[in-house]
Amino acid sequence: MANRETPTFPAEVIQYVSSIRSFELADWVPYTCWIGSLFFLLGGVTSLFTFGYINGVEWPPYLFWIPFGTGMFAISLAFDDIGHRTVYKEELALGEGYVHQMISATAVLSVICLCLCYDNGDAFGIPAGVLIVMSFFYSMVDEGFHWRRYRLDGIDRVEMWAHFFAILGHVLMIVTWWYWYSEGYPGVKETLQYIPRF
Repeated sequence: MANRETPTFPAEVIQYVSSIRSFELADWVPYTCWIGSLFFLLGGVTSLFTFGYINGVEWPPYLFWIPFGTGMFAISLAFDDIGHRTVYKEELALGEGYVHQMISATAVLSVICLCLCYDNGDAFGIPAGVLIVMSFFYSMVDEGFHWRRYRLDGIDRVEMWAHFFAILGHVLMIVTWWYWYSEGYPGVKETLQYIPRF
């Protein structure tokens, strides 16, 4: 084994995050839009559940995993995407970036379809399920790139842990959401009645 001194994990995190200082406008715009949309989703579901709870709606206990998973997903990708736009920018240009686009497209569309399932489950239920499976598939393809890089270079535990928690958060969020839809979205109708326009 090499005798090089391995930095501590906190030191690696600081070094990894500090690379955000090299962001240019072309990095900040997509980073802000992508990560901002995830936190917007977190704020949306949390607001819905909170509003319903304040008005006496009894939500199923399992729904806690949607905001929990969404938050974990958003925070993890906020870390991960820093490396994508700095340390691994050239690597992504070789093909991995296309896989990320496929993950983003299928993940975002799956959530949109699940939302549309509230009134149109017969039309959007199957596309939602297909998109969820595809997002999992492309996430595994992406993991192949990451593990290969980690195995060959033996570096960047920050990115590897960010991926672990991003996948865990996404799976918790989307599987719970699918189950919620399959149960008929309990609590939504009761909550919407407190919003005047509904």
